[in-house]
Amino acid sequence: MIVKKDGRMEAFDRSKVLKGIIRACEKRPISVTAMNKMAEEVEIEIRKDNSREISSKKIGNIIMRRLKKLDKVAYLRFASVYREFDDLNDFEKEFTKLSGG
Repeated sequence: MIVKKDGRMEAFDRSKVLKGIIRACEKRPISVTAMNKMAEEVEIEIRKDNSREISSKKIGNIIMRRLKKLDKVAYLRFASVYREFDDLNDFEKEFTKLSGG
């Protein structure tokens, strides 16, 4: 079960993970195969946890870690939505961290 930010619980749905990855990778040179593989790897990592519940925050962090290795632009897109960037300053801070500055 996934524990959402507001405390609600719902069943894990890999298609939602894939949808987020696809949206982040839109118009990037990333194959559908690579995106499907990432969604599968995220699911495997979650299931290895062996706990009955996992927070949506932890799932988001797993996805971000994998996107960061795959494509920095896709990572920034996902992070901006997932971390709910409020303004350009939030985006700039993340970009600075990502670029090593």
